[in-house]
Amino acid sequence: MPKETLTVTDNRTGESYEVPINRGAIRASDLVGRYSTAVGPELVIYDPGLANTAACASGVTNIHLQQGVLEHRGYRIEDLAEHASFTEVAYLLLHGDLPTPAQLARWESEIATRKFVHENVKSFIAGFRYDAAPMGIVAAAVGALGSFYPDAGDIFGEQAREAQILRLLAKMPTLAAYAYRHGSGRPYVNPSDDLSYTGNLLSMIFKMSELRYSVDPEVERALEVLLIVHADHEQSAATTAVRAVGSNHSDPYAAVAAGLYALSGPMRGAADLQALQMLRTIGSVSAVDAYLETVKTGEGRLMGFGHPIYRAADPRAQIVRHHLDILSEHAPASPLLAVADALAERTAEDEYFVSRGIHINAGLYTGLLYQAIGIPDEIIGVIFAVARSAGFLAQWLEMVKDPEQVTLRPRQLYVGPGPRTFTPLSAR
Repeated sequence: MPKETLTVTDNRTGESYEVPINRGAIRASDLVGRYSTAVGPELVIYDPGLANTAACASGVTNIHLQQGVLEHRGYRIEDLAEHASFTEVAYLLLHGDLPTPAQLARWESEIATRKFVHENVKSFIAGFRYDAAPMGIVAAAVGALGSFYPDAGDIFGEQAREAQILRLLAKMPTLAAYAYRHGSGRPYVNPSDDLSYTGNLLSMIFKMSELRYSVDPEVERALEVLLIVHADHEQSAATTAVRAVGSNHSDPYAAVAAGLYALSGPMRGAADLQALQMLRTIGSVSAVDAYLETVKTGEGRLMGFGHPIYRAADPRAQIVRHHLDILSEHAPASPLLAVADALAERTAEDEYFVSRGIHINAGLYTGLLYQAIGIPDEIIGVIFAVARSAGFLAQWLEMVKDPEQVTLRPRQLYVGPGPRTFTPLSAR
C-alpha cells in the first residue's frame, strides 16, 4: 500500500525528507520548515494570489473543479436553487444542515424582527453624496453597525455571535435598498412584516406611493434564485478578506465590511454588470462572430466566460438561464438573451476557446436576470453583496470556531535593495 507522504530532496545538501499528506494536502511548515538556513536563505512557498495554497480547512462550500460541480454542505447548487429559499440556504451555510420546519420558522422570525435599522443609520446614509457608489455606502454602513451593539465584539460568546449574524442577515436588504434610494432621490421604504426576505428587498427597492407593494411570485422566485446561487463560492478574494480581518478577532461587522469593499472592485462585484454591458455593446446575434474575432486579437474582452476555479462550465449559469426562460413566459425576453446564447454556442464550437478551456460562467446570464427583474445597473453589485453576506458570515463563524486558525500573517519574498548606508539630507 503506498505511503501517504511526499519525498523531497534538497539538491544543495543531498538530504531527503518525507512530508506527510493529509486530506490531499501538505502543510507548508512540513515542506519548508525542516530545511537548514546554513545552505542559503530560509525557504518559503511563493504563491502569488494563493492560487495553490489552502489557507483554511472549510466545510461550507465544495467546488469540484474539473466536473463543474458546486455544493454547499454536500448539497448540489441545482437542488438548492430548485427547492430551497434563500433563508434556508443561509441557515444551511451557517448551521451545517437544512432546517426542520420548526427551525426555519424560528430562524425567519428572528431575522424578521431585526430587519429595521436604527434611525441614526438612515442619517448616516443620508450624509453621502447623491452620486456615491451604493456598494461603498453599504460597506460603510455595515462597518458602522458594530458600534450600535455593545456585544458585537463578544465573538466567542455563542449567543452574542448568533445575535450579530441575525442582525446582519436581516439588515443587509434594508441597507442595500436604502443605498439605492438615497442615490435616486427616493424616500426610504421601511420593511414590511407581511413580506418574505426577498419580497421585502423588492418592496424596499421599488415601492412608491402604493399602500402595499404587490410582489410578482415569478419575479420574487427569480431574485431568490440569484441570491441562492451567489450565497457562497468558497475562498474568493472577498471571502479571504473576511477571513483575514476576522483572524484578528474582529467583530463580524468589520469582517463583512472588508468583504464588501473587496467586492467593490471590478474583478468580482462588477462582473455581472460588465457582462451585461458587453452584451449591449454587441447588440445583436449578427454581430457575435465579429466581436469574438476582436477577442482573439486582444481588442475585445469576453465577459461572462472563464473562471479562476472551474475547469468546466459554471453550474450556476444554466440555473440562471432556466429562470430567464420562466420570466420570458410572462414578459418578452430581452433581445440580448439571444446574443448571450449565441456567444455560448459559438465559443463551445470554436477551437480557439475550447483549446483554452474557456467556458461560460454565471455572469453571462445573471446580469440579464437582474435586468429582467428590473434591478437597476447601479445596484447589481449590491444585490450580489446581500446574497454573499450569508457566505461571509458562515466563513467568519467557521474561522472563529476553528482552533487551527491563527492571525493571517503570510510571508514574502524580499526583492528590494540590500543594506545601504544612510546619507544625511545635506549630502544628498
